[in-house]
Amino acid sequence: MLADNTFKDEEQVDNGSIRRVLVVDDSRLQRRILVASLKKWGFEVTEAESGEAAMEICNQNPPDLILSDWMMPGMNGLEFCREFREKSKESYSYFILLTSKSEKNEIAEGLDAGADDFLTKPVSSDELRARISAGERILRMQRELSEKNRIVSDTLDELQRVYDAIDKDLVQARKIQQSLVPELSRDFGSSSVSLLLKPCGHIGGDLVGMFSPGVNRLGFYSIDVSGHGITSAMMTARLGGYLSSTHFDQNVAMEKRFNRFYALRQPEEVASLLNARLIADTGIEEYFTMAYCTVDLRSGLLKMVQAGHPHPLVLRKDGTTEFIGEGGVPVGLLPDIPYSQMETVLEPGDRLLLYSDGFTEARLENGEMLEPEGLLELIEKCDSKHSGQEFLDDLYWNLTQVMSSEYGLEDDVSATVFEYNGV
Repeated sequence: MLADNTFKDEEQVDNGSIRRVLVVDDSRLQRRILVASLKKWGFEVTEAESGEAAMEICNQNPPDLILSDWMMPGMNGLEFCREFREKSKESYSYFILLTSKSEKNEIAEGLDAGADDFLTKPVSSDELRARISAGERILRMQRELSEKNRIVSDTLDELQRVYDAIDKDLVQARKIQQSLVPELSRDFGSSSVSLLLKPCGHIGGDLVGMFSPGVNRLGFYSIDVSGHGITSAMMTARLGGYLSSTHFDQNVAMEKRFNRFYALRQPEEVASLLNARLIADTGIEEYFTMAYCTVDLRSGLLKMVQAGHPHPLVLRKDGTTEFIGEGGVPVGLLPDIPYSQMETVLEPGDRLLLYSDGFTEARLENGEMLEPEGLLELIEKCDSKHSGQEFLDDLYWNLTQVMSSEYGLEDDVSATVFEYNGV
């Protein structure tokens, strides 16, 4: 029963977030006293004489607040509280146990079952009123948190839908980017060019390619656009058009002569033309490094321009190696840059490897970069019988075995290998 300091009729509480109260007690008298007082406070009150009856009510319409006696026949208040918490996952109700128990271990047992608070019989009106007010504050905070969690969940779902749409577009973009390299290996007489392109994401900023305007004349390149992702990939698509292997009239590395055939421009001229085009395009901040080569298959004469790209590597037939080139300035970085080219002669059996810094700047397990010396070690591990595409696949596999498992592939990896065997 309520203690002597019962509620006054005129006293009302702010019902706030608590509207519906369930009173559970096997004592009809105790229920009547509690129900009468709660109704005076303006609450909607429902009664139950047992834990089983209370569970049926909660299953249909969970209340905001539950006042339940601990000691009841059948399902007691503790068992009712535990089952109620297990079944009410979507909404939260404040649960107060009415008990004569005051031992700490028994209170701990009630808290473990899911009770929020306790009131000792006989119930003090002031204390009950204070506990309901405290429960109301907690319920309000809990429901605000639930609403915020719902908003976060809805936002995450929307972000997931957006991500899925972007991911779908990126998959298609990767197919488009792969179409810029229609063939990974091609024979030119007894010689050949093979290509490797491994983006670190769906799409990348590396580009490799080759083209031949006629017998014994060949051009091939390796390009690395600054940055990563969509912007870089869009730039590679543009460069793929500038260096098209199928549409010679669009290829800046070629010029038509006597209105009859196409000839290869000098590599230094190609770099200057590409630089002028990028500088002229306002709003474009990207630039790219490039190694572009032409070769006369009859003589083995190779001409090359290096524009900020890693130094190409000559692999001689006799097993010696040589990094060539003088560095140069990236394309699209500064206007009116003079580019110069170098020449070397390849002998039958020699190979030339163009590669992006995705190789030499790959992070190793010790945190250091691979560097050119590490690249040579990877090449030494390649099967000596492998050539062309098999050689590049072997080289990339060796790279994956030494790079850091923590960082993985941080940059696009690409390479072009030219194997000279005469005409």
